[in-house]
Amino acid sequence: MNENVEVVVVGGGYGGVTAANRLARRVGVSVTLVNPRPEFVSRIRLHQLVTGSDDAVEGFGEVLGRNVRLVVDSATRIDAGERRVSLAGGDTLSYDYLVYAVGSGAADPGVPGAAEFAHWVSDLEGAERLRSALDAAPASASVTVVGAGPTGLETAAELAETGRKVTLVCGNVLGPSLHARVRRPVARRLARLGVTVLEGPGAQVTEVTGEGVRLGDGREVPGAVTIWTAGFRVPDLAARSGLRTDSAGRLLTDTTLTSVDDERIVAAGDAGVMPDHPFRMSCQAAVQLGPAAADTILRRISGKTPAPVRMFFAGQCLSLGRKEGVTQFSYPNDKVNALSISGRTGAGVKEIACRFTLNKLVSGARKASSRPAHVSPHGDITGRTTPSDTRPAA
Repeated sequence: MNENVEVVVVGGGYGGVTAANRLARRVGVSVTLVNPRPEFVSRIRLHQLVTGSDDAVEGFGEVLGRNVRLVVDSATRIDAGERRVSLAGGDTLSYDYLVYAVGSGAADPGVPGAAEFAHWVSDLEGAERLRSALDAAPASASVTVVGAGPTGLETAAELAETGRKVTLVCGNVLGPSLHARVRRPVARRLARLGVTVLEGPGAQVTEVTGEGVRLGDGREVPGAVTIWTAGFRVPDLAARSGLRTDSAGRLLTDTTLTSVDDERIVAAGDAGVMPDHPFRMSCQAAVQLGPAAADTILRRISGKTPAPVRMFFAGQCLSLGRKEGVTQFSYPNDKVNALSISGRTGAGVKEIACRFTLNKLVSGARKASSRPAHVSPHGDITGRTTPSDTRPAA
């Protein structure tokens, strides 16, 4: 491959980082990663940031190969016709191929008062604001967690273990993504921690106020701090750029993760969707989709036909505080089964999973860094990570 190929990766989460590192291993490929923050956010530890048991960030120097150029900025538009990305800081980046890996964040629940009074734990800034709110509230003040999916369960348990009085509003059922048998050890652990669990048809929040939440059956649940963990959304960058998306705003792709509008744009992570082969938005999916997206691009560069992506799921690991956890096993197609590990062993498995994920990123960075440095057509030495703008995202 004599001609240098420029690849821009938009988003520095699990999918974006793994894609960038895989691409940067190929000689003749220059990789630029655009991310609004100067550090990598370990989203699977954000609930720990809230209680101070982890800072949930890693330096990009640890997880991103030195052959990848880091631009700290936000993409505002993708011009597919011109193969150019516009940035909030005013610059533009040209590309031969683009990896769309903008991730996901908290969804607007459309519930009165939620935007004004509720806190989120789905991104770094939201988790930091939540921690500040909890620090400002008396230790005896009650906390309401809305949503009993993995994020809600982990957040409720983490807070209760520190002595907080926590009410978990499920909306319907505790742990909807878990097998019925696996919900039992989760419920027992929450009970031991003193978490009040509200579930059933009437346990849906209809309003959030500064003093708590109101439920569909008329109950008032007092709380000094309300945490909303139900639902995720993706940024609207694809839609604003004129690319086809599904009703949730995810970039529509074929089974090779290629945009249905442009073979030069490939998705990785939560912000893309294969309509005929949907997958659960998760870190477990993203670390598979990142390398798969890179392989699609590398095969096209080599003149080969990209292969359909193949996903493999093992289950879900939940931490229920620092001392206990639950691992829910699944079939390879992500359908859960009745097998699980709970208690201290479950907590150990979750910690191993978190460390394994980080180690996988570090290993990918080392492999990418082993390629000799070279100079891109823009004059950048891409044998190092060089933030060009340290301003926060607009």
